[in-house]
Amino acid sequence: MLRARRWLGRNALRIYGAIAFAYLFTPIAYITVFSFNDGGRSNLVWRGFTLKNWANPCGAPEVCSAVGNSLKIGLTATVIATVLGTMVAFALGRHRFRGRTATNLVLFLPMATPEVVLAASLLTLFLQMAPIGIRLGVTTIVIAHVMFCLSFVVVTVKARIAGLDPRLEQAAADLYATEWQTFRRITLPLVAPGIAGGALLAFSLSFDDFIITNFVSGNVNTFPKFVYVSAQRGIPAQAYVIGAFMFFLALTIVLVADIVRRRRAPK
Repeated sequence: MLRARRWLGRNALRIYGAIAFAYLFTPIAYITVFSFNDGGRSNLVWRGFTLKNWANPCGAPEVCSAVGNSLKIGLTATVIATVLGTMVAFALGRHRFRGRTATNLVLFLPMATPEVVLAASLLTLFLQMAPIGIRLGVTTIVIAHVMFCLSFVVVTVKARIAGLDPRLEQAAADLYATEWQTFRRITLPLVAPGIAGGALLAFSLSFDDFIITNFVSGNVNTFPKFVYVSAQRGIPAQAYVIGAFMFFLALTIVLVADIVRRRRAPK
């Protein structure tokens, strides 16, 4: 009994980690396995292994058009949110001005507010703007996504800016570099990992958002909306294919970035 307790004490953290990873990755393993299922329209019961779902991911009606809309909206919202968020992060991280504390508070509000509250508020705003030509669709989705993605980009880039060593920029100035040369050759390369991280976070948040998108999208169909509607009659295997592909693509990007970082790190 004493040996068992000692063994459990030495391995408790490993056991907890294994349980946590199993809890996190079980749904991912499920969609990956069932992406190879020959289940037809109702992909709820395992009926046999097949590769035809991966060979034809657009086999289900409207699935690829929904993914295309999500990609287009996600990329647009990511570019806008990254550019604006980076500028806001530099302003908050490098300058002192009146209203700085209030700006920080306002930026955190979209992160702390429940999505259904944001969605209802945005829907009301867009409906009131209908007389001036604002209609529910791609434009309103992009505006909504930029609003909540902006906060995450600002927080990510601001954290990177706070960790910069100011002596590097001072050394560049001592070597007669202009402000633009210092920013382009010193500051921007150092902040680039934070900008890239904020952009990836913004894209993932935009691509998989359902609640706000469902309120402000009108007749535009996105991938999360497609999955939600399809769930009532059985999600097609092609949706599992796209979900598994997006996961492994994101995993590959993270692994490649980590490998590059390790190779560039000083030994």
